[in-house]
Amino acid sequence: MAQERVLVIDDSPTIVRVVELVLTKAGFEVSSAPDGEAGVAAARAHRPDLILLDFVMPKMNGYQVCRELAADAALRDIPVVLMSAKGDQVGERFVKVMGIVDYITKPFSPEAITAVVQHTIAKYGARGGDRPAGDGGAAGGAPAVDAEALAADDGVRTETLGRLRGRIADAVGARVAALFSLANAAHADGGGEESRVPTDASAIADAARSALDDRSLLELLAGLDLGVLGGGASPTGDLRVVPLAEVLQLVDHQEQSGVLRVTRGASHIELYCRKGRIDQALGGGLSEDLLLGRYIVDAELMNPTDFEGFLGSRPPGARLIGGQLVTLGYLGNDDLKAALARQSAELVYETLRWRWGRFAFTAGRELPAPVIEASLELDVEAILMEGFRRVDEWHLIERAIDDFELVFLRNEDAVAQMGRGRLTREELAILELVNGKNTVKDIVRKSRMGSFEVSKMLYRLLSIKLVRRRVLPVAV
Repeated sequence: MAQERVLVIDDSPTIVRVVELVLTKAGFEVSSAPDGEAGVAAARAHRPDLILLDFVMPKMNGYQVCRELAADAALRDIPVVLMSAKGDQVGERFVKVMGIVDYITKPFSPEAITAVVQHTIAKYGARGGDRPAGDGGAAGGAPAVDAEALAADDGVRTETLGRLRGRIADAVGARVAALFSLANAAHADGGGEESRVPTDASAIADAARSALDDRSLLELLAGLDLGVLGGGASPTGDLRVVPLAEVLQLVDHQEQSGVLRVTRGASHIELYCRKGRIDQALGGGLSEDLLLGRYIVDAELMNPTDFEGFLGSRPPGARLIGGQLVTLGYLGNDDLKAALARQSAELVYETLRWRWGRFAFTAGRELPAPVIEASLELDVEAILMEGFRRVDEWHLIERAIDDFELVFLRNEDAVAQMGRGRLTREELAILELVNGKNTVKDIVRKSRMGSFEVSKMLYRLLSIKLVRRRVLPVAV
């Protein structure tokens, strides 16, 4: 039976990624469009069973998209679920017309969006009977998968095979084209007639893709113990080729147990996984704001003075401060578990924004006793949703704050004119640390906040012109 197809029309890359992640895991086939015009075109090209529609978008807003759908006899009966932010002015009358059968308010939880989609499709029925024959859907133009051969398959495996197919085809196409080009050159040098051997790498790659359908790939890989296809191997890779989010989705979907180690230069983070959940994350070579002490102080479980005193009394090289703090009566077990959960989530967010590095997953590796005792069981899906949001913000922030050695100055006149009442307590604390001497790194350390939070607040202060970069004199 074909998967129900959901079309997401939203100009937010974060929302699109989150919905794709959640609904693909729930068994739906998901496609997306970044604006209203592209969304209508996508619906006409491959008719979906349901449309998730943003209200505020460029080119066409939600109302205009609904009008276009209603005017098309082939599309007017597609159920539409509206996605709107709390501040959007969406009238109840609009929700009840133009094909909109339900709506959901952003931000939404994975459970909420899944429930809305499942309920809507169950109520209105899948309408995919008029799809073109041989349409490969989300496989990116691949031939239709043989239902009998892949009856036990799932969306993750199909997606993995699609990526593998593309990489093999591109590599083969480039190499074969190069060899044919050399053969042609040698033939010409020998004085013979011009060769007609094709040298277009793209055409060769397309031919390879058509030959490498899912059944052929699985036959080629038969007997190989590859972790990405459900075996017990220890897959490794480059973060520039395979993003960490894809690795975590695979671990989650296959309910893998083991250790995922991510390295970048001198920094490393280990994610200890059990049945697809993260029991704890630990790391080394990282900034101070990612150490456990920060989260203990942030939660006001200990005051900074007591915590510094505790650190000073520990013998050199001692580790696992959490257990010591519980033993000494500074923390309860629940307090420690909450601090470890926050630290572990922050470590995952940190790795998600690494644009280069290496990963290695060791399946079945026994977890250390402290990790088993912590047993945080963090939900990968929820962490990825927040992580995607942060990565989007990081990319925006990094355009203005691209170096933690930057120094900022206060615009005293602007601060006086605006007044401090419009700033949060945290923003005021960061503003006080902007003195023309402290680097961003200094501010992170002195504020005892995370680098993400500090950068976000500095970006806001910069945007409303309360601070500015200190321009260093150019050496002559």
